[in-house]
Amino acid sequence: MSLPLDGLTILDLTRLLPGPFATLYLADLGATVVKVEDNKAGDYTRELDPGLFRMLNRNKQAVQLDLRSDAGRDALLALVGRADALLESFRPGTLDKMGLGVERLHAANPRLVVGSLTGYGQQGPYADWPGHDVNYLGYAGVLDQIGHRDAPPALSNLQIADLAGGALTFALGVVAALLDAQRTGQGRHVDVGMTDASLALMPVALAARQTTGRIPPRGEGMLSGGLPNYGVYACADGRHIALGTLEPKFWLGFCQAVQRPDLARMPLSTGPDSQPLRDALAALFLSQPRDHWVALLADKGLCVGPVLDLEEALADPHMQARGVYVETDDGGYIRCPINVGDTPPPLQPAPARGADNPRWLDASAGTEGSN
Repeated sequence: MSLPLDGLTILDLTRLLPGPFATLYLADLGATVVKVEDNKAGDYTRELDPGLFRMLNRNKQAVQLDLRSDAGRDALLALVGRADALLESFRPGTLDKMGLGVERLHAANPRLVVGSLTGYGQQGPYADWPGHDVNYLGYAGVLDQIGHRDAPPALSNLQIADLAGGALTFALGVVAALLDAQRTGQGRHVDVGMTDASLALMPVALAARQTTGRIPPRGEGMLSGGLPNYGVYACADGRHIALGTLEPKFWLGFCQAVQRPDLARMPLSTGPDSQPLRDALAALFLSQPRDHWVALLADKGLCVGPVLDLEEALADPHMQARGVYVETDDGGYIRCPINVGDTPPPLQPAPARGADNPRWLDASAGTEGSN
């Protein structure tokens, strides 16, 4: 079975985490992704974190060009003529300084989709500023919402701005523009700022603002710790259980399953009147180890389950059955979670620098330079 993006060619000038994660999804869904690296630094992740580089750049091809030279720029423009999209993550204006701005690229190929992924977008007071995930989340108001009440904002080892706000939003925008280019014959410039896209991930908090006139403080929102029946509780062995009994049917079913009908009669709200219920639930879960509660509740259809560490998650029978993670000789890969057929896409290892120059470039291309 063919894959949805078969036949599309994507030139990938992005580096590090967000851009390569976006193009990874495009490659997994069938696009031919050609990773374009310069002759000096290339993608810094190759040296900074080889394991991460392998994970982000599977199923891609790689060419190496000296884009500071006329020959290198000409070679890229020749590739543009054969491509459907060019994606980059430089600071705004960088491509223009190289003589490869959007107008020049569209002159070489009017159908080309040009995608730019940056921290703060192509325009605005902060457009030229550098940043990382923690900065984008800070400006977007997301970081202030993460953590326990009466505690500082917490960092997550899920890079929310880079991946959810940035990469996935970027991939969706590029695919939409590719569909439009097929329909109209004209490419677009897709501009995604990770700060904007992170703020767009906050509909629950913003809806509360519209309803109540205020944004719930950290740890006090309906889904961030404010409701006692939706949260994380410590167990007797120091492990944790995730309680998600948000709807009344799940909450009443939970109270029945743990033989505590009295809990259902206690005040349930995001206010201080629910503290007795929170304390009762904390004491209940502390009375037994995590796996006792898992055995009692997890398969009862009540939205209750364990908080697994990452090793446990990889070994979990459901994850195993779904084939989410594949162990390989070079370290293993997370499979694309978008299932589009009976057979998952094949896994090809990340390419070496310039491995596909002979396939994509002629002998006169600008590949010479300092390494």
